This record gives sequence, structure tokens and C-alpha cells, in this order.
Amino acid sequence: MAQKTKKAVKSKKSTAKNKSTKKVTAASSRKPVASKKSIAKPTKALAKKAVAKKLVVKKTAPKPLVKKVSSAAVVKKVVQKVTKEVKPEKVIKPVVEVAKPAAEKKAPKASKKVIVNPGPLYVEADKNSPRVKVRTILISQPKPESEKSPFLELARKHNVKINFRQFIQIDPVPARDFRQQPINLMEHNAVILTSRVAIDHYFRMCNEMRYTVPETTKYFCLSESIAYYLQKYVQYRKRKIFYGQQTINDLVDVIKKHKDEKFLLPVSDVHREKIVDFLDDMKLNYSKATFYRTVCADLSDFNGKLDYDVLVFFTPMGIKSLFKNFPNFKQGDTRIGAFGHATCEELRNHKLRLDIAAPTKETPSMATAIDNYIKEVNKR
Repeated sequence: MAQKTKKAVKSKKSTAKNKSTKKVTAASSRKPVASKKSIAKPTKALAKKAVAKKLVVKKTAPKPLVKKVSSAAVVKKVVQKVTKEVKPEKVIKPVVEVAKPAAEKKAPKASKKVIVNPGPLYVEADKNSPRVKVRTILISQPKPESEKSPFLELARKHNVKINFRQFIQIDPVPARDFRQQPINLMEHNAVILTSRVAIDHYFRMCNEMRYTVPETTKYFCLSESIAYYLQKYVQYRKRKIFYGQQTINDLVDVIKKHKDEKFLLPVSDVHREKIVDFLDDMKLNYSKATFYRTVCADLSDFNGKLDYDVLVFFTPMGIKSLFKNFPNFKQGDTRIGAFGHATCEELRNHKLRLDIAAPTKETPSMATAIDNYIKEVNKR
């Protein structure tokens, strides 16, 4: 019985302990619940704030970025479209502008007239020439080497006496003096030749300077006779030789085809500026070089008298030589022929009468002009 009572007491104690523990646990559990309630409220507020913040961030931050990106992309696309649309217009505009030079090309045609006719091409003789028969003629040029000269044929045809005598003298420029000019012969691949004298002194200077003229050199001559004279120095068929009828203006079209060449113009110290003006108007790359000098010849062997019916001059310098050697010269019945506009002007500046003029529309050369004059005068 005693054991049973002990067991009952123990069980009561254990139950009491369990009850106390349950109460403690319940109390403890109640406290956290109260604390949970007190804590839960702020956490919900914080969570709401956090959510609000997150929502604010979502509303404010991401959306503007999307807008910026989309606007930038749209702007880029618009710019690309605009540029694509604008570029063809820019390409088309130059095409329209390029068409304008076609109209501007007409300007050189007007300038051609200025270049081709820088001065009066033809000259006219005076009408008060005396009608006296012609028996003797003096040509102010050296005697031709060939018997086929038009002046010699003229003498045989009309049975007149024709003498040849240069009124001017050509002095060569030494190589020593030529080197003082800023000219390099090797830099020029084209040469403009105005006379046979220019041909002689060009090749003379090349020989003195020990310069071998290349076979590719191009030659532009004023006339066919000057071009044929090149056979004295070069093989005519192997060279590129171009020539006009009588003046530099005849070479306009040919020179335009070779305007990229560098030209050399061999001249005298006294030369015609018309050729230089022509080259300037053409805007060519050229160099003018003095290869020889023109001076008055000594005509003292005439003893101060010129007993000829006709005197013929080809350069203004020849007329100057006439008055230097014959200061008291009076024309009287002596007929004077002059070739070229500059020569005729020099003749009239000295108050002399021009009886035979060339070139004209009817007489392009001096030989034909003298022939026509003799036919008219000697027919009586």
C-alpha cells in the first residue's frame, strides 16, 4: 500500500510538474505571441514601404530607361531613313551641276575667236602705187639652196632679175649665256618652231649642251615648209610632227590634243609677242628661251644705193636695218612689198608706201602676191 501511495504521489508530482511546465510554456508562448503581434505590425509597414519603394523604383527608374532607349532607337531609325533619303538627293544634285559645264564649254568657243584672230590676219596694199614695169627685185632673205624656190620660178616665168640679200643678221647665243636662263632642255617634250632659223639654233644648242633629243619629242611648226626642214636633223617619219598653214593660230586644235605636254619656244631676243599671247591664252605649260639674237646686217657693199624696182621685206627688223644702213632712203618709184601684219605696220610707221602686201585672201604667200603684181604692171 505504501508503494502504491508512493507511486500515486510521484504521479501527482509529475502531473503537477507537467501542468506547471505547460503553464510556463503557455505563458512563454503567449508572450511571443504578443511580441509577434507587436513585431508583425511594423514588419508589415516596412514591407509596405519596401513594396512602395520597389514600386516607385519600378515606376520611375525602369520606365524612363525604356522610353530613352526607344526614343533613341526611333531617332536613329529616323536619322538613317532621312540620311538614306537625303543621300540620293545629294548624289543627284552634282549630276545636275555637272551638266552645267556643258553649257560653259561654249565660252572657250567664243575665246577661240579671240585666239584665232588676235589681230588682222590679212593686209592691204596702198592704192597709189606707181604703174611702172618691174625688171629687178631684191629679196631680203638668203638665197635658197633649191632651184625649186618659188622666187626663182618667178624670175624664169616673167624674165626678171631677182637678187637675195639678208638685211638682218642672226647671232647665236653661246651655251655659256644660255645656261644663265632658267631653262632645262630635258624637261620639255614638245617644241614649237616658228622658222628654219629656230630649228637650226635649237639643234645647235642641244649639241653644245650635249643633250640628245629623244625620239618621242613632238614638234609643232607654223608651216609645212618648216616641218619639212626638220629632215635635216631628224627622220621625218619616225617623229611626231604637226604643222599649220602659216600662223600659230592654225595649231589651236592640234595643241589642245597635246595640252598636257611641256612646250619649249625657241625665239630671238626680238620676237613676235603674238605667239606668246597665244600660248598664254591657251594656258599651256611652256618655257620661252632665247636661242639667237637678231641684229642689223652690214650693207656697206651697196655703197648707199639700192637700184631695184622692188624691195621685199619679211620682218620688222629688216625695215629697221634698211634705215640704219640707208638713213637718207627715199622711196620714190621704188615698190616695197611686206609680208605679215607686223612688217606692214613697221613700214607705215616709217611713212613708206605699201605696194605689195601678203598674206591676203587672194594671195596667201609673197611669191603669189609678186606674181599677180608683175602680171598687172608688165602687161602694158
